[in-house]
Amino acid sequence: MTTASTTTPSTAGAPVANARDLALAHYAARGVLEHVLTRHGATFQQQIALRAAVTSDAPQTPDDLLARVHESLKADPADIRATLDELLARNLLVDDGVHLRPTDAGRELIAAVGAETAPFSARIWGGIPTEDLAAAGRVLAVVTERANAELAVLNG
Repeated sequence: MTTASTTTPSTAGAPVANARDLALAHYAARGVLEHVLTRHGATFQQQIALRAAVTSDAPQTPDDLLARVHESLKADPADIRATLDELLARNLLVDDGVHLRPTDAGRELIAAVGAETAPFSARIWGGIPTEDLAAAGRVLAVVTERANAELAVLNG
């Protein structure tokens, strides 16, 4: 009995991605970012929340920012609120009526972290063929969509 091969010449011998590979890649890249963040006295969650405020097209309420960070990290809302409080205490965010706005110091921190991580990102991502990045992007979008759907069911 023979079975048909499921590989094509371009994928023969190539490893098949799985959840562990995705996690290892994420944590390796995150480790580089966290190394830079540590030099600035910032945490990963603080950077995600501050970046959400800095890159927003419109002023964000605390609940808006909490929702954006929760959508990204799936973190406990109480922990996200504590993170927002930390950013306020460090004067990286400012309470402006009903909105939280990034301060100049907050914008400068995001810019500095971006500048410091850029060479690492270039070395990490550089040289990967565009078609491979496109395929990975499509796969990651599907995985994210499916995982979010499963999480929604679990959260009822």
